[in-house]
Amino acid sequence: MSTGTVLAIVIAVAALLVLIVAAVSLDRRRSRRLRERFGPEYDRAVHEAGSRRAAERELGEREKRHDSLDIQPLPEDARERYAREWQGVQEQFVDRPEAAVHDADRLVGVLMRERGYPTEGFEQRTRDLSVRHGRALEHYREAHEIELLSTSHQATTEQLRGAMVHYRALFDELLSDGHQAGSAGPKR
Repeated sequence: MSTGTVLAIVIAVAALLVLIVAAVSLDRRRSRRLRERFGPEYDRAVHEAGSRRAAERELGEREKRHDSLDIQPLPEDARERYAREWQGVQEQFVDRPEAAVHDADRLVGVLMRERGYPTEGFEQRTRDLSVRHGRALEHYREAHEIELLSTSHQATTEQLRGAMVHYRALFDELLSDGHQAGSAGPKR
């Protein structure tokens, strides 16, 4: 084999190795970005999809859908109104815990809608929220399960109290988004 042929093979192999390293690096960077953005939802998606690649494809689709939505922070007067409404929901818990949980669920839905999130179906709501509120989703899922139990009067008072705590976590995040340090900020 001539020196030119050997040199061509070595250069081709080196170029191929560089491309492989670059592809692996980009893949790892994308995984890290998605993991940071989605938080615990990333692991949940991997578990549900059965593979990292399938989960990352799904999470990427969620990002695309989310980017097409017109998510807006609330004006200060609307934030104050929602905070007062939440206070009323919490106050009714003492006398009417099931009604308070149902009202908390309703208020979260209304707040989502006003912010610009579509509210069709619980699973779609969680997928849409996961893009910017992945760390609060487990709260929402827990609250929703208890709310479903309370619809058939099967939830204990302690479970109902827990649902209020869970709804509050998502409510606070949705209410303050774009207005407090550490929040995701307005849509880019």
